[in-house]
Amino acid sequence: MEPQIRRIGVDDVADPALDDYLRMTDVRLRSRIEVERGLFMAESFEVISRAMDAGMQPRSFLMSEKWLEKFAPLTSRFPEAPVLVGEEALLERITGFHLHRGALAAMHRPELPPVAAVLEGARTVAVLEDIVDHTNAGAMFRSAAALGVDAVLVTPRCADPLYRRSIRVSMGTVFQVPWTRLRAWPADADRLREAGFDVLALALTDEARALDVVDLGPDRKVAFVLGTEGHGLTPATLRAVPDHVVIPMAGGVDSLNVAAASAVVFWQRRAMLGAG
Repeated sequence: MEPQIRRIGVDDVADPALDDYLRMTDVRLRSRIEVERGLFMAESFEVISRAMDAGMQPRSFLMSEKWLEKFAPLTSRFPEAPVLVGEEALLERITGFHLHRGALAAMHRPELPPVAAVLEGARTVAVLEDIVDHTNAGAMFRSAAALGVDAVLVTPRCADPLYRRSIRVSMGTVFQVPWTRLRAWPADADRLREAGFDVLALALTDEARALDVVDLGPDRKVAFVLGTEGHGLTPATLRAVPDHVVIPMAGGVDSLNVAAASAVVFWQRRAMLGAG
């Protein structure tokens, strides 16, 4: 017998069943309440599917009538999670944007693993220091997944990788790359060294070595530290991580967007692993 979904019609923004979906475009508010409530938002069939495949549990779904059939393979996997169905105009009032990707799912936020668990077995790690743009964070996770990074560590002030925009830009790869949040950065650089990693800071300093002459071969466990948009790594981090590297540039360009830079660095590491 096919599982029966818990379809619930909604026609009032004040319906308590919709609380998880209110004011979705208020980044500062959502970044706070989603963590407080232990939830995150997944958007689109592909992203919701990847979240489920990674073991994430939905609290509820939100969509209009026309999307019920398409999303039935997903909603039927968790028949206990209500499917909230409303007119498209109402859904736009609730969320603040048009659900052109079909549906949202409010998911239970997983408990972050300890740093040691994330590093176990890893040989290539990325540390995202204070990345504030959720689009950049998502793009960096996508590059990490595509180019063989084993784990990602984010600093205390880094954007939430489970914010809706980060998840969407990452195409759901945030669910497949092991990650957690550091609590004492840059002091935690010592934890990486204790775990056997050579910690490399991407920084435009006089001491920086060109990335293409740095030994990134298979004999080394490497942690790349990438800094916030605009200012780059903090002075404290540059002191705590004195081994600096830089991507060689041409055309009078001194640096790349941090998401683009991460892809270059990850690719170079992957190429050197293959060369080994």
